[in-house]
Formats: sequence, C-alpha cells, structure tokens
Amino acid sequence: MQSRPSLPSEPSLRRLGVGGGGGGGDRPLRAQLIVALVVGLVLLAVPLYLWRRPSGTENAPKDAGAASDAGAAASDADAPALASVDAGPVSDRVKLGNVLRVKCGASARGGQEGGLCDRLPFFEDQLTRAIRDNVDCAPKANKEGSINYVLTVDFRARKVHVFPGQSGSWRGPAARKAAACVKRALSAPDWAGLTHQHKYYSLAVLATYPVPPPASAPAAPVPAGTAPLPPSDGGPPPLFE
Repeated sequence: MQSRPSLPSEPSLRRLGVGGGGGGGDRPLRAQLIVALVVGLVLLAVPLYLWRRPSGTENAPKDAGAASDAGAAASDADAPALASVDAGPVSDRVKLGNVLRVKCGASARGGQEGGLCDRLPFFEDQLTRAIRDNVDCAPKANKEGSINYVLTVDFRARKVHVFPGQSGSWRGPAARKAAACVKRALSAPDWAGLTHQHKYYSLAVLATYPVPPPASAPAAPVPAGTAPLPPSDGGPPPLFE
C-alpha cells in the first residue's frame, strides 16, 4: 500500500501567510483610515475654533458718553424745528430773544399757529439785524424796558409792516416810533425769489433794553498857568520848589 503525501494543515498555512484569511491585510488599511479621519477632524476643528473664539469684548462696558451723544443726536433730529434764529452776540444796549412765528395763512384774518409755519430766513435775519443795528431807535429812559417788534409779511400785496406788540413793556407813541425806525432799516426783499408756503406771515422778536450806564463826569479843568503836580512816589515832599 502506497502512502499519500501529507499536506500541511490549515494552521500551518496561516502561519506561512498563504491561507484564505484576509484579516492580516486589512489591519494597516484600517489604521490609515483612522489616522486620516483624526487628521481631518483636527483640520476642521481648528478653523472653527479660531472663527468662533470669543474676542473678550462682549462683557466690556459700553461708552456711556457715546451712547448719550447718539441718543441726544437722535432726539434732536426727531424734534420739530423751533421758531428761532441766531440773534447774534448780545450787546450791552439790547438783548434779543428768538424769532417767533406767530401765525401764517392765506390772509391776516385767518391761518394757523406759528408752530406749523415754515421759516422765512430772509425776513427773520433782517428783523434781528435792523433791531440790533438801530438801538438808538428805542425810547430814552432811565429804566429797563422792552419792545415786542411784530413783523407782518404779505406776499400777495408784497408789503411788510412793523409795529409794537402787547408783550413789550413799552407801548404807545414812543414804541411805534421805534418800530417805524426799525422798518426803515429793512432791506428790500426779492419777492419773486423768496420761497414760501403761505401768503401771509406774522413774526415777532422781543428786544430788551437794559438800563443805560451812567455818564462819566468830565475831568475838572486845570487853571491856566498852573503846572500839574507830578505823581507822588510816597517819598517825603521836596524842601524847596
């Protein structure tokens, strides 16, 4: 009887690396996949962290002054424009209030209150300038007084009129004379070039005239032939002249 050649057993083949199991070749591939996945996560996480990193200024106190200024600017922008113009530097002889828009409308008999009227920059500036430049038009008195100068503008008739209102402490002929003096100082308007929404306007400015300063007494005249005394320096008087 012939003996059959012996074949190597399956465990021996596996040890030799020839068997049918594929697990040994998959291990390096799995390791590479895991390393690639970890590297990809790191590359993705670093930019996200840098992008979402807190700047450190979230809890910093806000600038109260800037917020206050911004709030004040917003309130000024939202507030309606008041009827006032720059009265210029206050002189020692007259103090001017703001120009008030009393009323406006189609005529002197009707209209709406001054808060709804549009501005007339030319006439407002002219009125304040004429009052300030003609202080001598005011009544001469030894006490403080005021005149409420009212300027009416009629675009239909192209006429202006200035008269003293009831708000001033000075009324009567002297106040009317001062108002006529102020009217003569107004410049002639360019009626065709002035923009306006209404045909008739009424403006007013309160001018207050302080007490005039007392006149200084003139120096006493020096008699002829008398030499003026030299200024004293506090020393003893001279023995001989």
